[in-house]
Amino acid sequence: MPRKPFVPGAALVVAAALAAGLTACTGGSGSDGEEGDAKSGGTSTSSQAAEPGRYQTLPEACGLPARSSLRGMLPGDGQQLSRDEAKKIYDGQPDITYDTDRRVGCRWTRETTAGTRHLSLDIQRVVSYDAAVSDDSKAQGIYDTKALDAKIPSGGNGSPSPVAPSPSATKDTSKDKTEGKDKGTGTGTGTTTNSSTDKKEKAPSGSPSGSSAPATDPSADPSAGLSDSTAPRVLDDLGDAAFLNDKLVTADSGVHRDVTVVFRTSNVIVTLTYDQWSTDKTMLPESQELQDKARSLAGELSESLSE
Repeated sequence: MPRKPFVPGAALVVAAALAAGLTACTGGSGSDGEEGDAKSGGTSTSSQAAEPGRYQTLPEACGLPARSSLRGMLPGDGQQLSRDEAKKIYDGQPDITYDTDRRVGCRWTRETTAGTRHLSLDIQRVVSYDAAVSDDSKAQGIYDTKALDAKIPSGGNGSPSPVAPSPSATKDTSKDKTEGKDKGTGTGTGTTTNSSTDKKEKAPSGSPSGSSAPATDPSADPSAGLSDSTAPRVLDDLGDAAFLNDKLVTADSGVHRDVTVVFRTSNVIVTLTYDQWSTDKTMLPESQELQDKARSLAGELSESLSE
């Protein structure tokens, strides 16, 4: 039988068809492979992204402190309150905020014959919009700035540099009671002086009663009378990081001591401010009492947020 003639063009067409089919299959596999790589790469990127903070919302600030704690911090010197008066004082006044998932606050006030006490609470939830920075790290940065602004002595990682105590603060530390007696007996009073004169004539509180030097003006040194246990400092037993600040301020209307406790727990920063006002400048608010109550409430709030 005669053989059929060989046609080179037909072979080329068949070869081209086979090559096209193989290319299509390979291209599909390559596309799938690229998708897998892209997803894999996306998974790898997300795994390296910073962790979100523990808190995604915030509680209602006025309802956080226990009523018993508020009664202790806002004493009435034996005054009897009606139900409506008690409700007004202890329910507090909430701060007006635009996003209660990001920031809430509340304020309480009680006026008595011995003076006025104020308590305020500010709670901020920090969110980092940088994938490389966690919410906790962002919150720690804000906390560090607050500690630096308050000039809190160094007490750990990321804390501000120490602040050297003034000589007057060192002297007054061991002479609190003597200074109080000088003021109580009216030494240096009865004459009108301005703040600059008080600073120039400032003398140790242990001066003889017959000395012409007036008693120490607390406004000249807010740290006067603070011991190592009551001076502004880092707190090691509260939240992830915490500090306490204590300031004594005089004004025309009287004298007040402000105690502030700031602590961070994960991506939430809590600022608690507790102060006592007195119209009698010789009756200085006691630092130890205010600090103890402020720290106790801060511990209570930290536990509530951790639940």
